[in-house]
Amino acid sequence: QVQLVESGGGLVQAGGSLRLSCAASGRTFSNYAMGWFRQPPGKEREFVAAISWSGGTTYYANSVKGRFTISRDNAKNTVYLQMNSLKPEDTAVFYCAVHKTKIPAYDTRERQDEYDYWGQGTQVTVSS
Repeated sequence: QVQLVESGGGLVQAGGSLRLSCAASGRTFSNYAMGWFRQPPGKEREFVAAISWSGGTTYYANSVKGRFTISRDNAKNTVYLQMNSLKPEDTAVFYCAVHKTKIPAYDTRERQDEYDYWGQGTQVTVSS
C-alpha cells in the first residue's frame, strides 16, 4: 500500500511563494513518475505538473509554467512543488499522485486515471 502525505500549504498574499512537499512510502518511489494536481473551489481537479522517475524531465500546465517548479529527491522519497508569484486563482487544494510509469507519455501525464495513488491534499489560499 502506498501512502502519500502532502505538506506546506497555507495562506499567502498574492506575489508570494510556497513550497509543497509530498512524502511517499510503501513503494519504490524512484521507479515512478509523480504529479501534482489541484482542485480550485467549486471546480474540477486539474493537472499542475509532473516529473519523470529520475527528475530529468518535467511537465507543466500552461497556467503555472514559469512560476512553479516540480522537483524530487529520491533519497528522501519526496517530491516538491515550488510555487512563486502566486495569484488568487492558484487557490486550491493541491494533491500529489504516483503515475503508473517512469516517464509519462504526452497523452497520459495530465490524465488522472493514469495515476495510481493520491495524497489527502493540502490547502493553498492566495489572498489578493
